[in-house]
Amino acid sequence: MSLKQRITDDMKAAMRAKEAERLNTIRMLLAAMKQKEVDERVELDDTLIVAIVDKLIKQRKDAAQQFEGGGRQDLADKEKSEIVVLEAYLPQRLSADEVTAAVKAIVAELGACGPGDMGKVMGAVKQRLAGQADMGVVSAAVKAALAG
Repeated sequence: MSLKQRITDDMKAAMRAKEAERLNTIRMLLAAMKQKEVDERVELDDTLIVAIVDKLIKQRKDAAQQFEGGGRQDLADKEKSEIVVLEAYLPQRLSADEVTAAVKAIVAELGACGPGDMGKVMGAVKQRLAGQADMGVVSAAVKAALAG
């Protein structure tokens, strides 16, 4: 079953179970997916959907952090509950050690050395590890690999 179909089925299940918060989050995800399809005139595959989910999670994390800084714990909690729903659609995440090993392999493959090659390495890493790792962790691993 494709990820798109799974999300649609989950929306129907949330409707039947009258889970309002979960339903709203899934609808927001479907709207973002539809927007991408319309804007770019493409049919979304699982890789593109994972990229959208990743982007939405990053937005929710940033928003939750801002709300906590502003003393609005209620809104921060809402953002965090949306993150939990969205994370169900991501593939299994790699551990920090696995990310470091993958980054080192890509750096060696590209023959990159020094901070000047950061963009080239990040581009390759994003393609290979899309949805499998937090890009903040990946960025730190790339910096460490290029510095060493």
